[in-house]
Formats: sequence, C-alpha cells, structure tokens
Amino acid sequence: MTAQPDHRPGFTPPMGTFAELRAALAAGGFPGDRDAFEEELDATDLDDLTKVREITQAYRHRVLLRYDAQGMAALARSTDDVENELRSKLREAGDAR
Repeated sequence: MTAQPDHRPGFTPPMGTFAELRAALAAGGFPGDRDAFEEELDATDLDDLTKVREITQAYRHRVLLRYDAQGMAALARSTDDVENELRSKLREAGDAR
C-alpha cells in the first residue's frame, strides 16, 4: 500500500533531482507511478533533454496533485456529477445569450 502524502498546507516534497523525485513518487505518488516513471525514463534517450524534461514535469505534476486537497477532490468526483455540472453550465450559457 502506498503511504499517503503529507497534506500540510503549502508542503511540497523536494523534487529537484531524480533521486528526490523517485522518493516523492514512492511516498506520495499514485500507485504505479514510480514504476511507470522508471519505465518511461528507461525507454528514453537521455540525450533528448526535451523528452526527459517532459517526463520529469509530468511526474512532478502528479506528485503535486496528490498533495493538493482540491485536486484530489476533483479527481474523486463521479462522472454523473461532472456531467450534471457541465449540462448546467451549458444551459446557463445558452440562457445568457
């Protein structure tokens, strides 16, 4: 089981190096993120700095999402709830015309 991240307001784990990012993924990433990060990095030419940066940024973002209570609440919403909100907003936009 993955340890739950520390949700102290403003807390962000250090992720300035690959070692720190790996530790943050292991401690506070989504299940399977650490392994997926390693697989993507292994499949990438490390001389392709743009691709390495894209992978690193994507996984840093995933860790940050886990530390954001609002982000996690948004992910926990049901499909029906999101559909109802979108329908309501579309109706409101149509009424405003």
